Amino acid sequence: MAGASATDDSSASTAGMRDDDRSLSGESLSEWRSCDQGESGSPSTSPPFWDTDYDDDDPGPKPSELYGRHTWRIENFSKEKKREMKSEPFEAGGYKWYILVYPQGCDVSNHLSLFLCVANHDKLLPGWSHFAQFTIAVGNMDPKKIKYSDTLHRFWKKEHDWGWKKFMELSKIQDGFLVDDVLEIIAQVQVIREKVDRPFRCLDRPYRRELLRVYTTNIEQIYRRFIEERRNKLTKLIEDKIRWSSFRAFWSAIDPRTRHRMSREKTDIILKVLVKHFFVEKEVTSTLVMDSLYTGLKALEYQSMGKKGRTKIAELDELPAPMVNVDMDIFVLAGDVITLLERAALEPLPCQPVSPKDDKCSQSRMKV
Repeated sequence: MAGASATDDSSASTAGMRDDDRSLSGESLSEWRSCDQGESGSPSTSPPFWDTDYDDDDPGPKPSELYGRHTWRIENFSKEKKREMKSEPFEAGGYKWYILVYPQGCDVSNHLSLFLCVANHDKLLPGWSHFAQFTIAVGNMDPKKIKYSDTLHRFWKKEHDWGWKKFMELSKIQDGFLVDDVLEIIAQVQVIREKVDRPFRCLDRPYRRELLRVYTTNIEQIYRRFIEERRNKLTKLIEDKIRWSSFRAFWSAIDPRTRHRMSREKTDIILKVLVKHFFVEKEVTSTLVMDSLYTGLKALEYQSMGKKGRTKIAELDELPAPMVNVDMDIFVLAGDVITLLERAALEPLPCQPVSPKDDKCSQSRMKV
């Protein structure tokens, strides 16, 4: 069976997965979903790009059009004798998928094994490949005990299924997961339409908000580590009085026209480097990082437009003054190079306080 062979790779099982791909506790996820539901009734006053999958410059399909969800209810589960079972096919991103379950475990004992599979994989043409983020959950009569796992995977002809051999222990099935001997399995699938030249929207809005409740801290750590590594190098340069004075003298000696030219760069050149650095296929947070970079780029564009008097968005007034502006397809340093370098090295990083309505969610994330 293709489903069994493809999952022999230890990275496809919970036991062999990295921390970012671990199975998430139902308690934390149910709490952040409760918080999310509490927010849904409030109208948004954010800029139009803040929490949407809309892109003026992109005529292709939006993340919401590449997302699918399927619920599979298996009746008389405790009496099931089959080694493996398949759900009905469902569509996501223009392709058919199905859930594959091993009630007694796939190459493991005493565990429920769950996988997401591409339907009709035997008919796929050589070279077929699509990248997807997906979440599989097993329902529970107590919402706080729902079992979730999510991951990223590039599906192709020889690796057309992916999931977890040790999704959960069979001994725990009776702890509210069977209701009238029915096991409910929910799959969410987001096909990713990748770009290599600039940050891009990856996730359907509700799915993105769900994942953010879990991985916000991880994303903040990724950015802080990236910034602090470069700040440390810059700080060492500034603290070295001889080298810093030499650089200042070098920069001052350059003629103004050359300094002006060196303070500008095409956006595509910078953005390609960012995408290459931050979009790591095996990291479950990569899609959220791309979404946040997309949002940051849009915020920078709106701030730059505001400086020129073309638009005014109150929410952006509270953001720190940017060190870079966007002028058409060019990044332009927003001031003197020496001043900006000193500011980049010495200015404290912003700290985002947790709002009261998110406090419970934040605490539940810490339990994961």
